[in-house]
Amino acid sequence: MFILRSFFRRGPDLILGPGAVFGAVMNYITFNQDFSQVGVAARSGFRLYSTEPFSKRYQNNEGDVGMLEMLFSTTLVALVLSPRFLRIMNTQRGTTICDLTFPSKINAMRMNRKRMVVVLEGAIYIYDIGNMKLLHQIDTPPNPHALCALSPSSENNILAYPCPLIVSPSSNTKKPSHVPPGSQASHAAPQNAGHVRIFDATTLESVNTIEAHQSAIGCLALNSDGTLLATASEKGTVIRVFAIPSGENLFQFRRGTLPAHIYNMSFNATSTLLCVSSASETVHIFKLVNTAQRGSGPASPTSERPPHSRSVSASSFNDTSSPRSQNDDDDLALSRASSASPATGVPTLERKPSTFAEGLASRFRQVSQGMVSNVSSRMGSYLPTSITTALEPQRDFAHVKIPKTSPNNNTGPMRSIVAMSPNHPQLMVVTSEGLMGVYNIDLERGGEGILERQESVFEGPGRRGVGTEE
Repeated sequence: MFILRSFFRRGPDLILGPGAVFGAVMNYITFNQDFSQVGVAARSGFRLYSTEPFSKRYQNNEGDVGMLEMLFSTTLVALVLSPRFLRIMNTQRGTTICDLTFPSKINAMRMNRKRMVVVLEGAIYIYDIGNMKLLHQIDTPPNPHALCALSPSSENNILAYPCPLIVSPSSNTKKPSHVPPGSQASHAAPQNAGHVRIFDATTLESVNTIEAHQSAIGCLALNSDGTLLATASEKGTVIRVFAIPSGENLFQFRRGTLPAHIYNMSFNATSTLLCVSSASETVHIFKLVNTAQRGSGPASPTSERPPHSRSVSASSFNDTSSPRSQNDDDDLALSRASSASPATGVPTLERKPSTFAEGLASRFRQVSQGMVSNVSSRMGSYLPTSITTALEPQRDFAHVKIPKTSPNNNTGPMRSIVAMSPNHPQLMVVTSEGLMGVYNIDLERGGEGILERQESVFEGPGRRGVGTEE
């Protein structure tokens, strides 16, 4: 599968966990391309863990490692040792393959068996991983959050990245009366902020540009064979899945009503499920089944899907609970009517109310949702398919609420990366607190996942390592 990442700009607010990682604070946590390993970078080295069974595979205690990237389960690892310095290392031999220095800070790395991609704030460098020769450079608009996805597939070697257009103000444009003479108020502004460029990393040619959202992109993910792209805007309320390379909008999912920054998205090995983690500290699992097939089992990615519909969503990077703006996540105002209505036929876990008040509130919600769903279905019979698609975005099939073990820490929201196990019906969640939770997921009925076990990727002060080597 593609690389799972959880990278945050270096600094005091970038510490991923409240404790220490073998004497140093964590800087970065990531899965490898097929989710068989987890890598942890820290201020005094890095560790590699196997996920099934969970065990420590490699440990290096030398030097500050800001970021790392693994190449499947091979011995090749890419390390960022300073903001502009990258080292390719063979962990089995303990030797350096090559060192690379860049003109500005390295914000992200991606690798597959053919290419290595290095993302700077204003450029993307593409290397031949066989000889580490620079093949191509893509100049991009500012990309401070290093949004980029590279397919693990060597056949469909797809690179996806945001491509907003920067339009400078025309000298002939008349300024508003309230702008003083000589003012720079009408500065250059990004247009088409929600566009995503699809680039073939083998032929080094642009393939397509997808109009994913109306506001800035917040997260990107490609499936294992490079045929599906998942996108979320900075607002994080609506998730979309597109076919690659055509750009057809196959699915539209609603994560929630309130904005929340999306930290990570990943497809399972068969591309039938999409996992999404966010600042809401809930992991949502969406089933990639079209509306007509929800009750008849999973569909293949090539099944008939609703056509593309555009969306509008926006939020700041750290905004997790701001009120909804006028320019909401869907560009069709009618889609807001379905924000409280679950997708028909999608199983959910029913909980017994603990009090009469909760039971009454639950019953009220059910009645309200039924009324809204009925209105949406009646309106849909008179509207084009593109509009009914926006009216009825699918809800999650299953979910997991991540427990917070340190409720009083001041490290900000708990960040997480997520992946479905390639061998079992289980969800793996690695958090900024240094814990990996493994949850059992009912693939037939969905609902809330059940915690099976918890492992530790570090042994901080007062914390006993679980499932790690001593």
